[in-house]
Amino acid sequence: MNYILSAAAVQLEGNLALSGSKSETNRALLLQALYPLVTLTNGSNSDDSMYMQRALQTVRDSKQNTASSPEEFQLVDIHHAGTAMRFLTAYFAATPGTKVLLTGSSRMQERPISILVDALRALGADIAYAGNDGFPPLKITGKLLSGRQVQLDAQVSSQYVSALLLVGNSTKNGLELTLNGQITSLPYIEMTRSLLAQVGIDSVFNGQTLSIASNQVVEPQELVVESDWSSASYFYSIIALSPVGSNLTLSSFKAESLQADAILARVYEAFGVQSHLSSHQLTLTKISEPTITHFDFDFTHAPDIAQTAAVSCYGLHITCDFTGLHTLKIKETDRLVALQTELTKFGAVVEITHNSFHLKSCSRDFVYHSDVIAVDTYQDHRMAMAFAPLAILSPIQINDADVVTKSYVDFWNHLSEIGFLVK
Repeated sequence: MNYILSAAAVQLEGNLALSGSKSETNRALLLQALYPLVTLTNGSNSDDSMYMQRALQTVRDSKQNTASSPEEFQLVDIHHAGTAMRFLTAYFAATPGTKVLLTGSSRMQERPISILVDALRALGADIAYAGNDGFPPLKITGKLLSGRQVQLDAQVSSQYVSALLLVGNSTKNGLELTLNGQITSLPYIEMTRSLLAQVGIDSVFNGQTLSIASNQVVEPQELVVESDWSSASYFYSIIALSPVGSNLTLSSFKAESLQADAILARVYEAFGVQSHLSSHQLTLTKISEPTITHFDFDFTHAPDIAQTAAVSCYGLHITCDFTGLHTLKIKETDRLVALQTELTKFGAVVEITHNSFHLKSCSRDFVYHSDVIAVDTYQDHRMAMAFAPLAILSPIQINDADVVTKSYVDFWNHLSEIGFLVK
């Protein structure tokens, strides 16, 4: 479905209740599967979290089905849920009695996973590639992992690190994980460690080495998931592109967030947006027009908001240089190439490298263009949502708009609630 967006009737006021963080939810779901005494509330309703929940339930149901052959591999399809692919690979490998064929969408089968598979094999895991070496689908026979020491390239994806940490306590001898190279998205690793600590599993992070003792006791614990800061980013962008005085309140957020994307508040200060958090209500207010004409930022620890910030810069006529973006090339699409392609349609001049984005010129000729410019989304939810705020300036078309359900099911409804025309 393609949507044409217009912001002619936007009234930026009121309160939007955002779904729980996908990142926190998927970690909590895995902890709940490992330790049934753990419960969670305010979980994400995103496709990714639903696919992960269904995958875990499918395997639980299969184990309870006495008619199933013990030699049969249970098919588990997580579609386009990248976090679920990484976390479930570790979970199934470390769960004795599990036999699964873990697969996903065509794009998922192009996303590398050999770094995680190699690390799990070093711990004793039984994992075979069912297609191309280094990529899903995977044939996994679960067992008690007896290895302890393993090394991993930490520059590619923090999800590999988190996947190992989440199962570390359930292995025979615990885990000692040495991280090689610059650590990518460190706050997401700290999010994992914090959630582990909340259920009673302690970890030690010393230099480049993470360690977890095995068989630590997990007591009954409720994990309350904070709303998703990545989802909040699109409303930061909308406020930034709106007139001074515009404001919007989002819920439910925490003063001490576990999410890396909470850095949004600092990023958007440069664009004239003030954040105020009180009683779990996050109020965004446009207090001034930006005084800068150029913006530099290193997104190493929060790459998921780079697309939104790039489009905001374009809409505000601010050139920018963004670094720390090497992980964007292995997401749902090559996000750097996609950003360059789509912003060029609007008259922008963009240069990219393997890990950086450079907005050189921000022509706003599209505002006076007779035809509505169509944005292709490349099966990437963040491409659709990052470009949507440009409707504040002029009507635009978002192709394959339903892709947003991967992380934000209510996105188009929420835009309608604040006055966007979505048709």
